[in-house]
Formats: sequence, C-alpha cells, structure tokens
Amino acid sequence: MTAWTWEYEGYDPADERLRESLCTLGNGYLATRGALPECIADDVHYPGTYVAGCYNRLTSRVAGRRVENEDMVNLPNWLPLRFRLHGRQWLTPDTATVAEHRLILHPTSGLLERRTRYTLGKGRALSVRQQRLVHMADPHLAALRTEFTAEGFSGELEVEATLDGGVTNAGVARYRDLDGHHLTHVHTGAAVPDTVWLRCRTRTSDIRVGMAARLTADAAVLTSTTPPYATQRVHLHLEDGSTAVVDKTVAVQTSHDPAISDPLAAAVDRVGAAPAFDQLLASHLTAWEQLWRRAALDVPGEAGSILRLHLFHVLQTLSPHTADLDVGVPARGLHGEAYRGHVFWDELFVLPYLNLHFPETSRALLRYRHRRLEPACSAARAAGRRGAMYPWQSGSDGREETQELHLNPRSGRWLPDHSRLQHHVGSAVAYNVWQYCEASGDTEFLHTKGAEMLLQISRFWADSATYDERLRRHRIRGVVGPDEYHEAYPDAKEPGLDDNAYTNVTAAWVLTRTLELLRTLPEPGRRELVERTGLDDGELTRWEDVSRTLHVPFHDGLISQFDGYGDLAELDWDGYRRQYGDIRRLDRILEAEGDTVNRYQASKQADVLMLGYLFSPAELRGLFRRLGHRLDDDIWRRTVDYYMHRTSHGSTLSGLVHGWVLARARRAEAWAFCQEALRGDIADVQGGTTAEGIHLGAMAGTLDLVQRGLTGLETRDGALWLHPVPLPELSSYGFAIRYQGHWGVRLRLEREQLEIAVPSSDLAPIDVRLPDREVSLQPGETYRLLLPD
Repeated sequence: MTAWTWEYEGYDPADERLRESLCTLGNGYLATRGALPECIADDVHYPGTYVAGCYNRLTSRVAGRRVENEDMVNLPNWLPLRFRLHGRQWLTPDTATVAEHRLILHPTSGLLERRTRYTLGKGRALSVRQQRLVHMADPHLAALRTEFTAEGFSGELEVEATLDGGVTNAGVARYRDLDGHHLTHVHTGAAVPDTVWLRCRTRTSDIRVGMAARLTADAAVLTSTTPPYATQRVHLHLEDGSTAVVDKTVAVQTSHDPAISDPLAAAVDRVGAAPAFDQLLASHLTAWEQLWRRAALDVPGEAGSILRLHLFHVLQTLSPHTADLDVGVPARGLHGEAYRGHVFWDELFVLPYLNLHFPETSRALLRYRHRRLEPACSAARAAGRRGAMYPWQSGSDGREETQELHLNPRSGRWLPDHSRLQHHVGSAVAYNVWQYCEASGDTEFLHTKGAEMLLQISRFWADSATYDERLRRHRIRGVVGPDEYHEAYPDAKEPGLDDNAYTNVTAAWVLTRTLELLRTLPEPGRRELVERTGLDDGELTRWEDVSRTLHVPFHDGLISQFDGYGDLAELDWDGYRRQYGDIRRLDRILEAEGDTVNRYQASKQADVLMLGYLFSPAELRGLFRRLGHRLDDDIWRRTVDYYMHRTSHGSTLSGLVHGWVLARARRAEAWAFCQEALRGDIADVQGGTTAEGIHLGAMAGTLDLVQRGLTGLETRDGALWLHPVPLPELSSYGFAIRYQGHWGVRLRLEREQLEIAVPSSDLAPIDVRLPDREVSLQPGETYRLLLPD
C-alpha cells in the first residue's frame, strides 16, 4: 500500500481537541490521544490515555440525587515532555510565538509526527520534530522521539519528561458535575538511572496499573520522584544548526493482563528490555504492514482517503490484540471519554466489517457478550422476564450502565434517561452472532456459545410478547426504538412505547433464526443445550407462533415507527431550521423551550429504515411475509420518503443508514448521505462531539458500505450473494475479504463489471449467487460479471 498522510497545518486552539481525537494512536490494548506532549490538560488540550476494558465505578451527587456511573479510566499520562532555554519559560504553542506548526498522521505506519518552529527573538528559533508510536507488535509499549534543532544560536536546552499520575476524567464538559477521580494510591520511583516508574490503582474496581519510562539522550539523566509525578531531566547543549535527540520509551501494564504477577514489575522489565527507537519502529511498521495487507482497500479520490483514515481508527481500537482481551466495542473508540467508554449496539455496524477481515477479533467481541450472558439473564429475571435482557450500555461486568440522568447542555437541566428501554440491543447481539458464523464458517461457536445466546435472547422476546385478542397478534410494549427521541407517549406517566416496528421485526428474525438453528444442531449438542437451558417443546411452539404474529403497525399504507406514531403532531421543520439553523439535536431544543419531542413525528436517526440496513430487500420481504404483511417496492419507497422528511440526523449513524438504504431505494440522493457519513468525524458534523472521541460505528459502517452495501454482498446459506448497486460517485473500487477460510478473496467493481478472484488453495470452492445466476468458483479462478446500467 502506498504511503499517504493526514495533515493539519498551523496551530488553532479551537480545533485542538478535534485534532487530538483524530490523531489518537492505539493498538487495540492501549491508546493515547494526539495531544502535544508539552501541553497539560486544560480547556484547549486533553492528553488522555486509555487501556481497553479498564473501568471504574464512582458515585456522584447531581440534581439532589446520588447517581452511580462506571467510566473507562483516564490512566496516568505518559506523554509529558516539555522544554525551555536555560532560565526562560517553558515553550508551548499557547505561550510562545509559533512560526510554523504541522501535525502529520501517517496511518500506513501508525505514526504521529509533529513539526513546530518556535521563534525566540533576535533571529533565533528552535525547531522541534517529534515522532510518536503506540506499538502495534508489543501492545504494552509506546515511544516518543523528539529532535531539537537550534537556528541562529547556541546554548543550553532543558528537557523535562514526566509520568503524571494526577490525572482525572475531565474530557467531557457535560460530565464535569460527576466525580472523575478514578485513581488512588499513586506512588513513583526510579528503577535504574535512566528509568522511572509510577504505580496506582483504580478506586473501586481495584485495577492495579504499572507504568515505566526510559529516557535516552546524549546527556546525563537526572531523576526526581514526588507523587503523583515521576520526572526525568536532561540538559542538552545545542549548537547552531545541530540537532539533539531525546527518546522516551514507555511500558504500561495492568492487573488485568495475563501472564504477569505484578503490573509494576512487568512494566519495568518490559521497558528495560525494549530496544532502541529505531528497532521499535521497524517491528511496529511490520505489524502495521500486515494489518493493511489483510484489510486491503482500493478506493480512489477523497472518499478513499477518508475510508482509509476510518479503517486506521477501527484497527487501532479493535486490532488482533483485542482477540486476547475481554472487551466489547467501545462506541467512541479508545479516543476519548464520551459515553464513558461504554459498549452499546454499535457492534452492529462494526462486526460485519471485521467478520470478513479479522474474524478472530469478531469472535473475541462476541465472547465478551457470552461471558455476560448470565448478568443479562439476571436482568431479565429482575424485570419479570425469562431469557436474556442485554443492557443498552455495558461496561466491565455486563450490568446495565445507562445513566439514570442526562444533562441537556442547552437548558442546563438534568433529565431522566429512559434509553435503557432499548431492548433491541439483544437482537443486535444475535444478528452479529449469525453474521459472524455465516462469514467465518465457525460452526463450533454457532453450535455452542452462539446457540446459547440466540436461545436466551429468543426466550426473552417470546416472554416479552403478549397476545392481543382484538388484533389477534402478539405485541411488545414499553420499549424504546433506535430513534431515541421518543421515550414515551405524550403526557404518559410511564416511559416506553408499544410495538416499535424495528424491535418487533428483528425479534421475529431472532426467533426464526433460533428455531432454524435448533432444527439443524447435531443431536448431542442440541441435547446438551436443551438440558443446560431447560428448553421444552412448549417454548418452541410458542416461539414459532410469536415469530409469525408479532404486530407491525402501519398507517397511511406505510410502516409506523411504533403504534401511534402517525397520530403525533407534525413539526414545523422549516420554522425550526430558520430559528436554530442546526436542529440535529431537536430533543434538546424542544426541552429547552419547555416542550418535548415525544409530541411530534420527528426522529433523531434511522429507526424503521434500519430494517433496510440489516436485511436485503428479498430477506426483508420474506420477514414481512412470515409476519403476514406484504412489503412491496412501493410500500417501502413511500416508507423511506416519509421518514426522510421527519428525521433530524442527530446521530452519525443516521447518514450512514440513509445512504445505504437510498443506494437501492433512491440512488440519485444516496451520495449526499454517504458523504455525510464519510465526513461525520473529520468535519465534526455533530458540533463538537468528535473532540470527545471518534464515532467508531459510523467509521466502520462507511467501510462496510463499500464492502457490503454497494456490492450487495451477503454471507447467507453457505454462499456469497452479490447484487451490486454502484453509485456514479463511487463506481470503481476494490477490496479483499476473508471468507470461510479463504484468505484474500478479491472483489473489484468497475463501472460496468464486477470481478471476483479466489486465491489458490486446497479449500472447497465458493458458491457465488448473483441476481440471475449461480456460479461455483474454484480456488485460483476469477469470474467477471457485466453489470446493467
């Protein structure tokens, strides 16, 4: 893959936190935001460091109530490295004169480079070049090389490098009323003359953290350790035109890591054994080259550059190292503290991409869900239900982590949060199990852990459904759909909505797939599953009935988002746009006015249209047919049109889903939404949210839009299904996938042709199903299909 860069020119404090998020470096275990090492955490900068799965729970008092929240912890800051001329102030872009400044992200090599030229008066200047890496081969290592060049002077430069244990979680302004002091028992010390260490632990989860730093320079290293800081200093003599180099190498370990006894001893040993920067860089580059080879993506133009940036951040958050961890998909990556680092349904948008490139990572992420199956069953029992009720927000142990209150920054009021009623997250887990197993051919997982999850999720849906004699259908009441704006009916005393179409249709899909799986399970496995779960034939009869009779509401001949949606008031969309401009967060605007979005036909993001994202047109028609409804192209088009005009797109996922759906329903309008999805984070279209962490689901979803959406690629019934819908703006591109053991199956879409090439191997042929034919491709064969206009 050819080298390319993502660059920022000039220093702009207003953009600094956005750049820090987009220049985060990580390896699936450890990540550090792209903050400048000489700058401390303040209103401009936020140098956060996070380890996947490292959470802590604290209780705060807000709005007169005690509330408990679990957060992904901001760990001690390993970055600090500041510098100054002898007897002068420390140089930072906020306090000194900056003549030039460039921040250069090298995604192909996982490097962050910065070049800054400070003017010092009287024709003097100091040029600073830094290279930073978070090691992709050894996930516990990070390194920073700093090169100082004197221009127009000779003299002494003082350099100070620190491990800072005095950090808090303070990266999200609306959380600042909550306790963010997660670290305690901070101790510091020195190991050998060039190495310092820091140890601490989280306050309630009691995760022990060890960190060690080695400083290398052509000068003596002086050490001072006063908690919460471990500091090293060198005094460099600079000659005019010469360059001095300082290397800082850091190791991070926690008590969650396998095969260690003491995190601090492990960190000190690891940093002591770490090679010099150049050798570290060489092994780091090799690891990244291997990742890019497995995730090869050839898309031309600006769209291709953005997609590769998205892929870079997906690989930094969920790398092959993730396969060794007990972690889920953090909705905002390891890039910041928004959503407190929690795991939502965003894996629904992430795993379909990973399944076809890094199935071992997908399997690990699904094992995270399986390990938390029992807490999900306990939550269902507490709610009076059987089966598994997965939480809307998950963290360390699988309990519901959704906040009880959320702050509307527009009104300043803390409000009840009912988003925990989004029980459709269980269907997302089931969907991902099925998709992973279809793509990977992992029947062992499907027949064991996957079957157990599907069974318990199906059990929950069947037990949640109540029969309505008037409708002669089953109903699921008291839920919240993907829309999120609507949590209750107008003036209702209790939250929850009835018969959310997305919830009911996906529940029917889960029940159908589970019944299908149970019929095909090998008898010994089926018997063990039945014995372990207490499944009886009466349940299966009920599941069959519920899967065919779940109520899907309609109004005016189109699908209703939920029962009664069509009876809500229409919103003056033009008026609100004139008054407020950006109305993506319409819920906050209306609440600040003393109104509620619950009264209006207005949706935050795709809800009903999510069905067109998850299921191909043929599969969706089949689902509705099973439920006793006709869903022809006309009904679907009118449904799409209806919600297109009533959605404010207050989520980065919304543009992605609309672009995906419109590629088949109204192709001429699809590209505008695809562009919004592509630009969601780089342009910060949600107004400041990217500074708090990237939107991982949207990033992975854009990759999957190219991989599956526009090619119509499905992994279903043991075959690859393809039904391309090339957009004029994105009609020529290629990528490679891993499918059921075949590494590097290449697909190339040109304006009038689709090419599929299966690499040589001793594996079985791949069955490919196209709109008008079926072909069987032997390893080593290439097939070309002419596409209609």
